[in-house]
Amino acid sequence: MDVSDKQAAEPADEDSARLHQLGYAQELRRTMSTFSNFAVSFTIISILSGCLTLYGFGMKTGGPAAMIWGWPLVGLFVILVGLGMAEVCSSYPTAGGLYYWAAKLAPRNGAAWSWFTGWFNLIGQIAVTAGIDFGAALFLNAFLDLQFGFEATPGNTILLLAIILVIHGLLNTFGVKIVALLNSISVWWHLAGVLVIVGVLIIVPAKHQDASFVFGEFVNKTGWASPVYVFLLGLLVAQYTLTGYDASAHMTEETKNAAKAGPRGIINSILVSLVAGWILLIGLTFAIQDYDGAVDSETGVPPAQIFIDATGAPTGKFLLLICIGAQLFCGMASVTANSRMIYAFARDGAIPGSKFWHRINKRTQTPTNAVWLAAGGALLLALPYLWSATAYAAVTSIAVVGLYVAYVIPVFLRVSKGDDFEPGPWNLGRWGKLIGTVATVWVCFIFVLFMLPQGSPVTIDSFNYTPIAFLVVLGGAAVWWFVSARKWFKGPKVRGSAEELAAVERELKELG
Repeated sequence: MDVSDKQAAEPADEDSARLHQLGYAQELRRTMSTFSNFAVSFTIISILSGCLTLYGFGMKTGGPAAMIWGWPLVGLFVILVGLGMAEVCSSYPTAGGLYYWAAKLAPRNGAAWSWFTGWFNLIGQIAVTAGIDFGAALFLNAFLDLQFGFEATPGNTILLLAIILVIHGLLNTFGVKIVALLNSISVWWHLAGVLVIVGVLIIVPAKHQDASFVFGEFVNKTGWASPVYVFLLGLLVAQYTLTGYDASAHMTEETKNAAKAGPRGIINSILVSLVAGWILLIGLTFAIQDYDGAVDSETGVPPAQIFIDATGAPTGKFLLLICIGAQLFCGMASVTANSRMIYAFARDGAIPGSKFWHRINKRTQTPTNAVWLAAGGALLLALPYLWSATAYAAVTSIAVVGLYVAYVIPVFLRVSKGDDFEPGPWNLGRWGKLIGTVATVWVCFIFVLFMLPQGSPVTIDSFNYTPIAFLVVLGGAAVWWFVSARKWFKGPKVRGSAEELAAVERELKELG
């Protein structure tokens, strides 16, 4: 190689150099700041989405006591999972994230670890996108019902969901810059929204619940006799809300100083959401005027009824609009992160039609085809709501189980690797093994918990179809693995030599 070829092959910065070491060209446009990276995860966690869309579920499964105390309990374990993920992210800052980490950390059979981690992550990502935008559709349908008489029916809600997903697909098609800008706006929308909602609920209502109700009232409308079991079911409110922070890892190929910015995005998004979300839950619960009336609200959205009962119809609708705006921001960011995971997984040939889903829009340098697979998959997963009112809780369970299993596999493998693990610039030092072990035990526990029935008696309407969804998707992935994929899927692919990677980057620059 002559001097000019060598210089052409050298990456322009440390981020690109590290990406080359991991085997990939800089195909995506690296424009995101540390704050933008944090903003994506914080937006997907979205306390104004997860907390509020599952609030009605929580009112039946343990009530105020389970929601208020379940939040910090779950939050503690989520922080441990996030710390373990952040340490691995610093070592391997690539859009593949979890499944790439699993391949690199596994002592043997790395391809199998990578394959199943990727599929858990894929179904979890699609489910969380479905859950977020489905929640936005529910809240929007409630507002349209209150304001214009557009009845809150399953058919109308699914129609609104489809429209929302198309809008989010279009936004993500226009490129990462507009998405990054909207995610930055979203952070302030969420924080200001919580302050406005809680402030109004403190000042406006003529009466509030007392502290003994907010922190001690236990409500069981599940049909199960065991208060412990019901309390544990109620943990879904917090566990579902505190998901999606792996987005910071999936966006690292578009983030500057990724080996530090990615881990910080993961941890800071959890910490800020944990504090702001608890304030929101406490403020909303103090403002309840008619508990049973909110649970059985005609709109199907208990928080909307609480807003209206506490502040009157005009102010209540205004607060509802704040929530809808936050949920729309959240869904947009979820489609972004989901598409990057699909892009990376397809880049390594692990999805049917990988060549098509991995294709990059060379003008915007975004994975446009993966964006539409993310949106379409979310719509398909939500369709059972047309036949079963419990489908939403099942979708959230699928999101929790899928994502957290994918989160903890590389953390577990990092613990198993012990002192052979090569830490990045952001690491946990000697605490890494202990934190990773506790995080793994917690995820094993919730994996079983959220597969269990959520209502009694178990009927066709109350059945938790989470196990069925996993059996179909992961059973299919397992069959595919043993029949075919194990023969050709070797884990994340090295895309070429330094010269070849540089050539790809030059071509993209010329086309851009």
